[in-house]
Amino acid sequence: MTRPAGDTIEATVEPQRVDRPRSVVALVIALLAACTAFQLNASMLSPVLVVMGRELRADQVTVGLSQTAFFTGTAVFGLFLPRLSDIVGRRRILLGMMAVMIVGEVLAALAPDMTVLIIARGIQGVTGAVVPICLMVLRDEVRDPRRYGTLMGVVTAVNGGIAGIDAIAGGMLGTTLGFRSVFWVIAAVGVVAMAFCYFGVPESRPSRGVRMDWYGVLLLAGVVFLFQSAVNEMGKGSGADWTSIAALCAGGAVCGVVFWRVEGAVAQPLASPALLKRRATWATVATTVLTLAGVIAAVNWIAMPIAQDTATGFGLGADSASLLLLTPYALLGWFVAPFAGRLASVIGYRTILRIGLAGGVVGIVGLALFSNRGPVFLVGATLLLGVVYAGMANIMLNGLGVVLSRRATRASCPV
Repeated sequence: MTRPAGDTIEATVEPQRVDRPRSVVALVIALLAACTAFQLNASMLSPVLVVMGRELRADQVTVGLSQTAFFTGTAVFGLFLPRLSDIVGRRRILLGMMAVMIVGEVLAALAPDMTVLIIARGIQGVTGAVVPICLMVLRDEVRDPRRYGTLMGVVTAVNGGIAGIDAIAGGMLGTTLGFRSVFWVIAAVGVVAMAFCYFGVPESRPSRGVRMDWYGVLLLAGVVFLFQSAVNEMGKGSGADWTSIAALCAGGAVCGVVFWRVEGAVAQPLASPALLKRRATWATVATTVLTLAGVIAAVNWIAMPIAQDTATGFGLGADSASLLLLTPYALLGWFVAPFAGRLASVIGYRTILRIGLAGGVVGIVGLALFSNRGPVFLVGATLLLGVVYAGMANIMLNGLGVVLSRRATRASCPV
């Protein structure tokens, strides 16, 4: 049995607090609001991608680039904003992310074409660090491992969907008012989230006085951006430019080598060579990437299009498809997540993660083999993924990002 991570990991530096929330309830509500604002950018847009393409007269490949821009942005900003929040203040970074996100929402709502919309979606990606920063704040305020595990599940469950409300609302808004209305709604939620975070989240700077490794940030962002661009080009299939792919991969590799050398030379690195050599570092990263690539693609970009396709699928509207697939998927994740988080503090994060990953494989294989045989098979496989991914694997991966970083800190490895 895996030793409970939450029972053995403590921070070595007590965060400097400027103020404290009135209660843990106020804190959790604020963190939920911030995570909700971020998650709506992913799940609320999924049901209206077809509508978006129709209104902007763009094909689905081009529409997909808007999603790629958002998720690439979340990856790039997620690399360094958690570390920056330790230095300049976690509440300050949360408020800043919400403000920039709102600007991106307004720009997207007013976008005259797909080019502007893609840029706006990239700006919205600044919120990519919301979940880890929220969990770090929560961990500092809630020290009991079981209570933290339960609340971690509640907060992180939003990352799998807002209990299905986002999917229903997104589908209904897209069908009746057009895709622009979705961005206006998300902007309004962002404003509310800013207010909750301002009053409910305490300021803390556990790494106050530490210098930010901006050279490392730029190089690591270059690695992610170049390799992501190469993968996007590969997605064009027979139309892919393999010369560009080779150049992008070579550029990413060069940035990676330079990043390694810089991190070994600077006094306060973003990620020290000692940390980069640890198997746990790459195991967590690789598992997160592969899981997201499998489950998110299967649910949002395979199951949903099958449900809506009139030629080879079931011809459902965006709202009906959301109600049938995304809503129960998110609801199951929301229900299971707190129990998974609490159980992880007892039997171990890794054990729950392995159960979730195994179930995810079964769900994806089920979609591949039986999704076109009828709505029952399509819904069944999606429901299974809601339990094992949204309710288990996703929660554990987010939680491990916090507890493993604390273990690295305890071992004197900069994170």
